[in-house]
Amino acid sequence: MYPNLYFALYDLFGIDLPFLKLINSFGFMVALAFIAASMVLSRELKRKENEGLLESEKRQVVVGEPASISDIIGNSILGFIFGFKFVYLAINSGTIFQGGGLPQQHIFSAEGSFFWGIILAAAFGTWRWYEGKKNALPKPETRTIDFHKYEYTGAITMYAAFFGILGAKMFHLFENPAEFVAFFKNPTLEGFLGGLTIYGGLIVGALGVYWYSRKINIPFVHLCDANAPGLMLAYGIGRLGCQISGDGDWGIPNLNPKPNWLSWLPDWAWAYHYPNNVNGVFGVRPEGYAGKRITESDPWPIFEGYGTYIDPAVYPTPLYEVIMALAIFAVLWYFRKRIKIPGVLFGLYLTLNGFERFWIEKIRVNSTYDIFGFAITQAEIISTILFFGGIALMVFLTRRHKTNGSTSTNATAQ
Repeated sequence: MYPNLYFALYDLFGIDLPFLKLINSFGFMVALAFIAASMVLSRELKRKENEGLLESEKRQVVVGEPASISDIIGNSILGFIFGFKFVYLAINSGTIFQGGGLPQQHIFSAEGSFFWGIILAAAFGTWRWYEGKKNALPKPETRTIDFHKYEYTGAITMYAAFFGILGAKMFHLFENPAEFVAFFKNPTLEGFLGGLTIYGGLIVGALGVYWYSRKINIPFVHLCDANAPGLMLAYGIGRLGCQISGDGDWGIPNLNPKPNWLSWLPDWAWAYHYPNNVNGVFGVRPEGYAGKRITESDPWPIFEGYGTYIDPAVYPTPLYEVIMALAIFAVLWYFRKRIKIPGVLFGLYLTLNGFERFWIEKIRVNSTYDIFGFAITQAEIISTILFFGGIALMVFLTRRHKTNGSTSTNATAQ
């Protein structure tokens, strides 16, 4: 496992860049997931506009104005923060990150370099002034332009990211009451960064995007269809981050011998110990495994600040979800042009997403609720709702389309 990019590059290529300890592997993969989803969404919105399903809008913009004082000040502040904090951390990372711990704690501390802060503030402010002067016209002009719906992609992604992460954290704390109480008694950065529930992110993120879609006048049903493939791709990339970092989303202990028909499969893909997992799991856990210290006799390196593994080995469920998510993405990508009824593609996404998650829960570690004598997880409840909700949505939209089509045909005949 590689809890951050530093250990990945150092172990794989021998590259020693201590400042990379600031970049957690899981966070890095989540960022890539949002980028991938944004790219797919932009492409799909362009396609829908070309097919006449979405329309551009006219906007009046002023061009040729020099950079305003507020723009220059804003850029200078950004430069100061970057120089004061991040340049300082990069230069001194070889010493301040020693001894393990959470490097992100340094970001929110008062430590930094005023020298580099002032240098970068001057550089960023000067650059903004120069850009404004270079593009300035003798007399600013007001022009009417076509503003396309896909140009909202960046803003839509930001809303999805903000509300998604907020919802993922909220659902995780609700699912783990002990962590909920501990977090509000002693709110820490580590407590906030650790533990996210994907369905919480999906639900709250969707609500945030719905609100924004109404504001920018994009039909939500088309936005859902355009988002469906990218959401599944992002889910797979995010789960890859879980696998690489070992963030605790693994399965239950796998004590079964690998079947002969899977002899080609690497042992770690059947049962894995998650060495150097980012959570540093240590001690006996109620799920049936224990976190142990890695010793020199073990086959794994010992990463400073981590250095534990779980025993017995467990199902690497994040890896399985990566494979299933990519397969579902391929299905949605194939049908995105073939399904003509708005909303049906999103219904298919809900159904396949729910089906995949429900069954992976059978071998996955998670908190359970006692409902009518059955032990069931939060994800099983939500995935069941998504599965049947997706089917109901597809049936409803298909029937409505047939009814409307029949009505239109009869009206035309009359």
